[in-house]
Formats: sequence, C-alpha cells, structure tokens
Amino acid sequence: MSRVYNFSAGPAILPLDVLKQAQEELVDYKGCGMSLLEVSHRGKEYDAVHQEAVANVTKLMGLPEDYSVLFLQGGASGQFAMVPMNLLGEGQVADYANSGAWASKAIKEAKIVGKVNVVADTSKALPTRVPQPEDLKLTPGAAYVHITSNETISGAQWKTFPTTEAPLVADMSSDMLSRPFDAKQFGLIYAGAQKNLGPAGVVLVVMKKDLAERVSDKVPVYYRYKTHLEENSLYNTPPCYSIYILMLVTRWLLKLGGVEAIAKINREKAGRLYAAIDATPFYRGTAEPSCRSDMNVTFRLPSEPLEETFIKEASAQGFKGLKGHRAVGGIRASIYNAFPAEGVDALVSFMKEFEKRNG
Repeated sequence: MSRVYNFSAGPAILPLDVLKQAQEELVDYKGCGMSLLEVSHRGKEYDAVHQEAVANVTKLMGLPEDYSVLFLQGGASGQFAMVPMNLLGEGQVADYANSGAWASKAIKEAKIVGKVNVVADTSKALPTRVPQPEDLKLTPGAAYVHITSNETISGAQWKTFPTTEAPLVADMSSDMLSRPFDAKQFGLIYAGAQKNLGPAGVVLVVMKKDLAERVSDKVPVYYRYKTHLEENSLYNTPPCYSIYILMLVTRWLLKLGGVEAIAKINREKAGRLYAAIDATPFYRGTAEPSCRSDMNVTFRLPSEPLEETFIKEASAQGFKGLKGHRAVGGIRASIYNAFPAEGVDALVSFMKEFEKRNG
C-alpha cells in the first residue's frame, strides 16, 4: 500500500491504525450483521460508540461534571451563529478578538444576531499574529468573550489564553486536543472534527451546562444547546459514522499517552520545520515567531513562480496539500496530531534539495 504525505488543512490526515480498524469493521460491525452506517442511532451498537466518544473527550480534557460534551452538525460555521443565538441576550454585548480570517467570519455572523465589540484586531498584521491577552479591551458586563485559538490560513496560534470575567468561548477547530490547557477556563469550546478529531460531518461542542439556560424562547428549538444537552446529542439523527471515527481517534490519542504526549510530538514536528525555514533566507516564515502555529506552518519562497514549481515538484514526490490558502498564497504545511514525524523530516529534506537547485 502506497500512501502520500497529506499536508491538507482539512479534511486532514487520520491515524492509519484508525483507518485500518474502520476498514475491518465497515461491512459487519462487531458481528451485528450490519455496517455502522446502517444501524439505528438508538440501538445498542451505536450507543456504545457514542458513550465512549463522550467518555474519551471528557478524559482527554479533564472535564468536571458541570461540563457537557455535545456532537452537533453544521461545522464551526454553524457555531458562528449558534453561539450568539444562545449566549447573546437582548441588549447585551459580545466581545470578539479578531485574529484573522476565521475570527472575522465568526464576527460577521455574530453581528447578524446582536451587538459585537471587537476587543483587538490583528487580522491585517504582517507578519501574521494573534492578539496577546493584555491587548484585549474587554467590555464590562459582556455576555461572553470569543477567540479563535488557531488561524489555519495565516499560521498564527494563541499560546496563552486570556483570563476573563465573562465566559470565554473558543473556536478550536484546528488545534483541539493538540496541547494541554485548563478547560475550566472556558465556558464553551467548539471544534469542527475534520482537522484533529475525525472526518467532516460532526462538530464537537464542550460547554458549561449552566450556559445552556441562557437561551431565549425565540430561538428555534434545534438551534438551542439546551435541546441537545437534554437529548444527549440525539434530538435528531446524529452523524453516527463521523462520531465513530472521532471515538477511534480519541481512543488512539489516549493510548498514545493523551494530550500531553501528543503536544510534545507536535512541538518537535513544528520545531524541525520552522528550523529549516529559519536556516536560510530562501524560505520566509509568515507568522510572528511568538505566535507560530504548531498545526499550520506557513511560509513563502522568493517568488510566486518558484512557489508554483515547489508545489508541483513536491506533489510529484508524494507531498500533497502544500498549496497555501487561495486568499494568501504561499506554502502551508498542516501537521495535525496524526501527521507522522517522518513526513516532516522528508519535507525538510525536499526543501533543502529544492533550494540547492533553485537558490
């Protein structure tokens, strides 16, 4: 079997062990005579998957009993609307830190629902960076404070989270379960699964249970966190297979040693790639060093034609998904939890060889 190195920003690489187990169990799930794609979401086969997925996330994050784990649909884009619909009351203000493209999308959606105060804006900064906690000009009595923990397009990541009086809400779609942090610092966290958690189709929401009580009766029932909390994410048919893969990925992560273990691996992978970029003026990192993402490593070459050649030759050698986002160009190497360290080493070798021929 020949597999390429998948540097795609998402949908992204999954652990090979997870893919193999899913393959083995696809047609006849644990002897039940059906695929998990076919079983009832109310049946015992799926119930066991669902409960383990919740338990795995709870253990990996160290969640106390006053937090809930929800599996919803609509991705992070759906949460851009659902967060203010549930947490932003009439006459209240929500604080948002604008760190880049994805934070900007969250802000735009929240403004449809209610009043938004942008407490810091680094979206146009070059080199790219995220705000520092001390930069935030928070609103007294704000309904909540929203941040985007990692900007996949610019390759900038929050390294220290702010301490806030209002509930802290975070979009962690691209770095969820990639590093340890105190979940109790947050009121609500959401993450589309297709980068670090599993395939597209499910969004993980972790929230303090009492926040679900804030919602107005004017919000449609499906779009209330309270609805899904009370129904254990089974108000409607959930994306069972996506949750199954998420369960396998979180099981894999626990066997690996949990978040602390993967964080060490992630830092080492990113460190080797950034060291290669910094070793020569031929490559130029685009993110401020203090904000460099461990998940999405972004860099430029001396010219756009050289970048196009780099991407073409890299692809021919099995390095896929290196083209930067269409909004910014350049090169982007996404090295999420499941990305193998040997893939980083192989890319570094290719970069050195490419410079020798084109520098």
